[in-house]
Amino acid sequence: MPNTSTRPKRGRRNRRVPREDPARNELVSRSLESAQQCLFNQDYGTAFVHYLLVLNLAPVLKDFASESFRFTLFKWADELDSLGRIQDLFDCYEQALELFPTDEVIINSMGEHLFRMGFRDEAAGHFHKALKLKPDYPEAKENFYRVANWLVERWHFLMLNDRRRNHKYQQAIQKAVEGGCNTVLDIGTGTGILGMCAKKAGAAEVYACELSKTMYELACEVVTANGMNGRIKILHMKSLEMEVPKDIPKRVSLVVTETVDAGLFGEGIIESLIHAWNHLLLPPQSTQDPSRPPSQTGRVIPAGATVFGMAVQCLEIRRLATAAAGELHSPVSCSSEDDSTEPYTTERLSRLPGGYTPLTEPFNALDIDFNNVQELEGLCSREVSRVRLPVTGEGLLDALAVWFQLHLDQESSLSTGPKEDTCWEQAIYPVQTPHSRIIYIRRVYTLSFCLDDCLDPDKPRNNPGPSGNPNPSLNAEAELCSALACLGTEQSSGPRDYTMLECAEMALLNNQPYHDSFRRALAKLITNLKDARSVQGPSQGEGLEVMPLTDPPSGPMDPGPDPFYVLDVSEGFSVLSLMAASQGQVKAYSSVEKTQHQAVLRRLARANGVPEEALEFWLNQVEDEQAVLQRPSREKLWSAIILDCVETCGLVRQKLMEKATLARCLLEDGGQIFPERIVVYGMLVESDTLLLESAVQGQEPTLGFNIAPFINQFTVPVHVFLDLSTLQCRHLSDSVELFILDLMNTNANYTNRDVKVQASASGRVTAVPFWYQIHLNEEISVSTFNQDSHWKQAAVVLHQPLAVREGDWVRLAVTLQKSSISISAIQ
Repeated sequence: MPNTSTRPKRGRRNRRVPREDPARNELVSRSLESAQQCLFNQDYGTAFVHYLLVLNLAPVLKDFASESFRFTLFKWADELDSLGRIQDLFDCYEQALELFPTDEVIINSMGEHLFRMGFRDEAAGHFHKALKLKPDYPEAKENFYRVANWLVERWHFLMLNDRRRNHKYQQAIQKAVEGGCNTVLDIGTGTGILGMCAKKAGAAEVYACELSKTMYELACEVVTANGMNGRIKILHMKSLEMEVPKDIPKRVSLVVTETVDAGLFGEGIIESLIHAWNHLLLPPQSTQDPSRPPSQTGRVIPAGATVFGMAVQCLEIRRLATAAAGELHSPVSCSSEDDSTEPYTTERLSRLPGGYTPLTEPFNALDIDFNNVQELEGLCSREVSRVRLPVTGEGLLDALAVWFQLHLDQESSLSTGPKEDTCWEQAIYPVQTPHSRIIYIRRVYTLSFCLDDCLDPDKPRNNPGPSGNPNPSLNAEAELCSALACLGTEQSSGPRDYTMLECAEMALLNNQPYHDSFRRALAKLITNLKDARSVQGPSQGEGLEVMPLTDPPSGPMDPGPDPFYVLDVSEGFSVLSLMAASQGQVKAYSSVEKTQHQAVLRRLARANGVPEEALEFWLNQVEDEQAVLQRPSREKLWSAIILDCVETCGLVRQKLMEKATLARCLLEDGGQIFPERIVVYGMLVESDTLLLESAVQGQEPTLGFNIAPFINQFTVPVHVFLDLSTLQCRHLSDSVELFILDLMNTNANYTNRDVKVQASASGRVTAVPFWYQIHLNEEISVSTFNQDSHWKQAAVVLHQPLAVREGDWVRLAVTLQKSSISISAIQ
């Protein structure tokens, strides 16, 4: 401790107190006054500039002005976003963070903008930093959980928990390295596990590449923690960009990879291997010179694959792929002309609601040798192959299920088949031709499939390369995926007239009970409002010209009684505005933004006789897309506002309660928000499946490597897109009411609730699945947990399983923070 009695040395002068600068103080005072005036006038850009000047000149005012500065920044950022001035937006955030480098609210907000614009890695970094500054910050926590599902997809946990898969890969790599393959490249390394297997087996040189920034950084941490830092070179790049000697000093003798998806080709394995053989791998073993040692030849693990297919009938696939209303199809249609989408979806057939019925025996669709570059390059030019299959059952052909067997070497393989205990799902190619869909017992049905050259016939083909073989297309994977879409029934080549919708949107369109319930609830509201108007006489605004933000179209609805205004601000696709417009005397507005969604609504309106002027698109009317909730005109209020309260994945929409608060202010007397309230239900379950999909389990290292602590940083406590009806689990309690969200009565809401749940069976509580009863009014409600629902369920996975006996009571602490629900269990 310094001696406080010691006198300062002679000659040292005390630091002078800086003199007041009257001119500077005057500038600060005037700028602060101007900032506040601009803020009052909603001139956020000018206000932001004034605040920057004030806080740079007078940092002592930061505490005083921080709230106003934040508000100004966020408003100005929203304006810049709507104007497409993205660089200016991020410049403003950079300037704000120079002033407030540890402000978790600003850091989180910048992360939200980054995520919306597709910069997921950068967004995750901001959310993570905000959480470090304030671990209990709910918005940053929810944002990080959401982005974590993008950055580290849940199949990483499943694969690392798949001991059989891990062991087989390790055996194949060890055998190859011990056989002489001493230089190895791991393409798409992920956590780095395959590269570490090669190094552990004795490979002299190991290289790895990873495109995802998050996974690259994770692999670096894992390799360092396992004592291999400097012994494995990890590159943050695509293998297609790698060159010798720029990135690796010489060609390698072994490539290991698992860049395959449920459809085999979706992650680019063919294109990657063609590039590897041409630029990164040593030449393959030649039959003309079999004496060359393995260290001087190249090979790939896996060595090849066999693709299988099977025709199936499945009501769930049909519900996700076709609609009863009109010629509407999902983007996985066999006849899709959109090259930007994969021609298949993925499902675990064993967990499909209602199951499936095989209509044929599995058939061999394709054999691929990954160690034959000529075969890989020729895949896209194969001629159509037709297979005639005997039908083994009667039914409707809904889809072709496709899976594969991955041949790691001559002795070992992995199957992704529907009857295997595997971490893989199967690829589903819906069959959407409306003709000849009936399949009869003992009839032979013709199926055609191909790996065709799916290039536009009007485009020039690739010129032959030096070897005389055509150069592979730069988009070979898209071609192969599109080609496999030909795995369908033969159909006429007549004109096609359909609109594309996502599978979840198709399921929404097919949710007839929900739409019927909404139609009845809205009809009752309109009837009540009509009765109220007849009692009150002409309303104050009746007879006045409606003044929307843009001139209304003239048409048959102009004369007559004052219409009821209904606004649907659902996020994404919704047909509720169309149902409102069909009520008569209703002017409905939809907030759908995508062109194809608007096209679907127009088409359905015409098909159902809804007048064109009865349905309009709200974002075409408002000047500021950020301010969707506003009056229909200067003189009018809304009769009903429809809020999209629950995401398809099973979570409550972000900022739902804030939207409801604003919506209530825009309703006419007697008007209503749909739905008026939401009741959250849940139960206790024991499910090893949820644990395996949520984190790497167990205390033992994976193949002897310490990986779990690093990837489990991205463990998300809330598991989404669940189908509770087919989830492998044991119910340990009855369903109970967990929480109520009242959108019409703000005084009825609360933020915390303790719920006591009695165990109906003994076991380990590993999760609390939850779903919603959506109350449209006092009498009419729909559940998100039924066979017709387009919504999935979600579950909170407990950090530590809770052992219970039959009759025990478990206390669930349920918390609502800005529409984010959290649940913790205490015995």
